[in-house]
Amino acid sequence: MNRISRVVVKIGSALITNDGKGLDHQAITQWADQMAQLRLSGVDVVLVSSGAVAEGITRLGLHTRPRSIHALQASAAVGQMGLVQAYESCFQKHGIQTAQVLLTHEDLANRQRYLNARSTLRTLLDFGVVPVVNENDTVATDEIRFGDNDTLGALVANIIEADLLIILTDQKGLFDSNPDQNPNAKFIQKADADDDMLMSFAGSSKGNLGQGGMQTKIIAAQKAARSGTHTVIASGREEDAIKRVVKGESLGTFLTAAKGQMAARKQWLAGHMRCAGELVLDDGAVRVLQNSGASLLPIGVKAVKGEFKRGEVIACVNTNGSEVARGLVNYPSDETRKIIGHTSKHISGILGYVDDEELVHRDNLILLG
Repeated sequence: MNRISRVVVKIGSALITNDGKGLDHQAITQWADQMAQLRLSGVDVVLVSSGAVAEGITRLGLHTRPRSIHALQASAAVGQMGLVQAYESCFQKHGIQTAQVLLTHEDLANRQRYLNARSTLRTLLDFGVVPVVNENDTVATDEIRFGDNDTLGALVANIIEADLLIILTDQKGLFDSNPDQNPNAKFIQKADADDDMLMSFAGSSKGNLGQGGMQTKIIAAQKAARSGTHTVIASGREEDAIKRVVKGESLGTFLTAAKGQMAARKQWLAGHMRCAGELVLDDGAVRVLQNSGASLLPIGVKAVKGEFKRGEVIACVNTNGSEVARGLVNYPSDETRKIIGHTSKHISGILGYVDDEELVHRDNLILLG
């Protein structure tokens, strides 16, 4: 791995709150000290921190994680105060400014807001600030949330084109089976982030504080790899874990971005968690997309699902319903339904106008899988 100049550090709820006992200020101080030393040495650092909901639960005297979305949002609002105060005081000891950045899925799904978020984060880094990023749980709902901060960490890594994503957890890293159940479980020291075998090794979260398990961390590593970002999953309870990982020490599980960097616009497309609609492609259109790098034409589409506007992100699925690509559609759903199955030269006669010969241009299309 080459010299690290830009890193995203994600710290999970179990670590931040010492398994739900409230903010672990001693641990937070140690992590902040390490990140501050990196920042002072010239490394850009963005912190993605869980813990707002868990801290709010503790401050409100609740014994279990609320199920109601409003109670969760209230917990997040209360807990965010303590979380930000803790980080700010730690970094100020080193003369480093911090900034709170709260994001929702909608912020990154909308192209303009995505570019605004990217500009803000990069400007903060230019000023030598350490941004502290979290999901905006006080306004996010199940329909628009990331669901876990592992995913958020990966998307932030895409936005700033980080060299490394460090996911600190309460586990040593990734094993080929659950080490709590299998004493012979083999530790995975290094692997390709896109290795299909990894998901079969990972189990779901065994805690009730956070939303992410080892599976979400592998998915995060795969998303981070789109911007050429390597990922390390390591125990946050290891002494100087952040510094040691950045120095290249073999600590935790190292998941490499083997395929290289994807174009920024296509990273944004791939990062969408939800699409506005679907286009069902015939087998011929699927082959052309996958083998020729061509645009999607109306003649290759069999059906349209959902309602969408021109310029929204839609999924392209095969006849079995598996997503093969996604992209920005050039016509709204009502007009798309009229022109599918026809050649491009017939668009003008059907709609009375023609803006584009393609339903999705190849520059605005990304293949999946």
